[in-house]
Amino acid sequence: MLENLGSLSGTPWVYVIVSLSVVLDVFVPILPSGVLVITAATTAAGTRTADAVVSVGASVRGGAHLTEMLSLVLCAAGASVLGDMVAYRLAWRGGNRFDRAIGRSRRLTAAQKRLGAALTRGGGGLVVLARFAPAGRSVVSLGAGVAHRTVREFLPWSALAGLAWAAYSVSLGYFGGQWLGASWVSTGISVAALFAAGSAAAFLMRRPDRGTAH
Repeated sequence: MLENLGSLSGTPWVYVIVSLSVVLDVFVPILPSGVLVITAATTAAGTRTADAVVSVGASVRGGAHLTEMLSLVLCAAGASVLGDMVAYRLAWRGGNRFDRAIGRSRRLTAAQKRLGAALTRGGGGLVVLARFAPAGRSVVSLGAGVAHRTVREFLPWSALAGLAWAAYSVSLGYFGGQWLGASWVSTGISVAALFAAGSAAAFLMRRPDRGTAH
């Protein structure tokens, strides 16, 4: 993956691949969109760092480097919100079918109730937290649609969640690439940090008092 993304680094194809992965993983949570975002950031950071060492125009490259990281954050965040809203709209229109599917799972039913209470009370931080938890984004987006939460209630929190997740993922890849270069070691450490955040988010979401927090 590092080699493939390395050959695409600096081209629009990186953003296309990242965007598709992030949009689709709300429907297929096993897609490694976070891993892909980290790998893209690690590859770009490691490559630019190596170039800067041998280049007299290091400051110019550094500016382009940061621009690329910012573009990657905005790309991943925008794709995250787009995927959330597509799932939300499908669940809204699917109504009874999605409601029956959620009703068959106590975990999904409980999550839906907590989400509704959180959004009603203005505690949409649950949406942000769920973005980091495994499959949490899917539960929240579909749950908001089934519960017919308004766009005004859901969209701002979805945008904040997407931006927080994208910034965190890209930062992991960036610092890993800066410190250790574009290698499997730096990517592995960054991915482990992403999974650790996901585990912590999942733990907090399972707390019974989480849905009532402001």
